[in-house]
Amino acid sequence: MNIQFLGAAGEVTGSCYLVSGAGLSFLVDCGMFQGGSDARQKNLHALPFDVRKLDFVLLTHAHIDHSGLLPRLIMLGYRGPVYTTAATVDLLRVMLLDSAHIQEKDAEWELRNRHRRNASLRGSPQPLYSVTQAMDALKHLRAVAYEESFSPHPDVQVRFFDAGHILGSAIIEIRVDGRRLVFSGDIGQPGRPVINDPTPVHEADALIVESTYGNRLHRPLQETEVELVESFRRTLRERRGNVIIPAFAVGRTQELIYVLTRLVRDGRLAAPLRLHVDSPMAKAVTQITLQHTNLLDEETRELIEWQRRHPQQMDVHFVADVMESMALNDVREGAVILSASGMCEAGRIKYHLRNNLPRPECAVLITGFQAAGTLGRRLVDGARAVRIFSQQVPVRASIHTIGGLSAHADQAALLDWLGHFRRPPARTFVVHGESGAATIFAGAIRDRLGWPGVEIPAYRSEARLW
Repeated sequence: MNIQFLGAAGEVTGSCYLVSGAGLSFLVDCGMFQGGSDARQKNLHALPFDVRKLDFVLLTHAHIDHSGLLPRLIMLGYRGPVYTTAATVDLLRVMLLDSAHIQEKDAEWELRNRHRRNASLRGSPQPLYSVTQAMDALKHLRAVAYEESFSPHPDVQVRFFDAGHILGSAIIEIRVDGRRLVFSGDIGQPGRPVINDPTPVHEADALIVESTYGNRLHRPLQETEVELVESFRRTLRERRGNVIIPAFAVGRTQELIYVLTRLVRDGRLAAPLRLHVDSPMAKAVTQITLQHTNLLDEETRELIEWQRRHPQQMDVHFVADVMESMALNDVREGAVILSASGMCEAGRIKYHLRNNLPRPECAVLITGFQAAGTLGRRLVDGARAVRIFSQQVPVRASIHTIGGLSAHADQAALLDWLGHFRRPPARTFVVHGESGAATIFAGAIRDRLGWPGVEIPAYRSEARLW
C-alpha cells in the first residue's frame, strides 16, 4: 500500500491523503488550502488523479482545511460515499454551503475589482465550486458511530475514535492487508472544556500524525482566563473601548461562550455581560452542538443549564441579520463582539476589524492558530497596518494572543497520546504542521519515545506504507 501526501505536508491546511494499492484506492480528508498567495492555485490543482477511480472517502472532521474541497471532488466526477461521524455530517450541512457562498462572493468581488481597475478580462473569475455543487456533495455523506467497525470495501475495516478536537472529530483506524493504518486527524488538548478528551490508540503499523503545535506548550487554561479577565477589565472599564474576538465558528466559538459564561458565573467577569455572536454559521453550529449533548463533557452540560436559568447575567446574543451586524459598527464602547472567520480571512469579522483596529482604546483577542499568509497572522506578527477590503487600515488597537484555548494538542499532549501505543509503528509520518513545528516534533518522537521510522513527507510526495 502506498500513500500520497496531497496537502498538509509542511503546512497546516489542505489535508488530503491518497492511499492506494492492490486494486484499492481511497482518500482520507479532502481539505481546502487557506492563506498565502498561492492558495487558490493549489486548490484548483489539488486533486491530481482520476477521482472516479476512488472506492471511498473517509473524513476526520468538519473544519474546512479537512473537508472544504469535497464539493470540488464531486464536481470532478467522484460518485462514491464519504464516511464520517454523525455530528460532522450535521456540521458540513452548514459549513460546505457557507464555504460555497464565500467562493461565489469572492468571484463576484474579483470581477467588480477588475472592472474598477479596467483590467483585462481574460475569462470571468470562477468560484472553486458553487452552492449547488456543495449541496450535491452533501448527498454523498454517510454517518458512522464512534468505535463501531464498518466496511467501506470488502477488504477494509474502519473504526472512528473521538479525537477531542471539535464536535464530531475523529481519529481513524483502517485495517487493510492484515495491518493497521491510523490517521490522528487533529488531536485535541486534554482537559479542555466542552468536549471529551482524545481517545487513546494502542496499535498501528503505519501512523499519520498531526504536528500543528508540535514545537511548543500551550499556556495553562488558568493563565488564559486571567489574561481574558484583565483584557476585558482594561478595555471595557478603563479605556471604554470594544473587545473584538475573531473565532472559528466551529469549536472555538462554543468554547469561548463556555469560558466567558463560567467566568461570569464565578464572579470573575462583571455581570451582566452581553456577548454579541455575529456569525450565522456560529449560531447554526451552536444549535447543532446542543443537539449532540451526549458528546459534551459533564461540566459543560451543567454550565448550559446554569446559563438557561440566569440569562440576565450572561446574555449570549446571536446577531440576527446584516443590518444588526452593521449597527454594531456604530457602537463606540462596551461591546464584546465574537465573529468569524477565525483567521480573519472572510466574513463579518473583517468589518469589525476595519472599524475597531484604528482605535487604541479597543482590543482584539486572537484565540486560535493563524496560518501563514492570513490577516490574523499579520496581526499576530505585529503589523502596524493591514489591508482590508482594498483599504489600508492602521493597527492601533491592542492585540492579545490568547494561547490556552487551542483546539490542537500541544507537544506534551501529542507525545502523551503517542505514548499509549504498545509498540512504535513501523512508519510514522508527521504532517499538518509548518516546517519548523513538524521538524521539532519529529525529533521529539525519536528522542523522547525512541521511535524509529519517523519522517516528514513533502507536499505531493509518495511513500510506501508496507
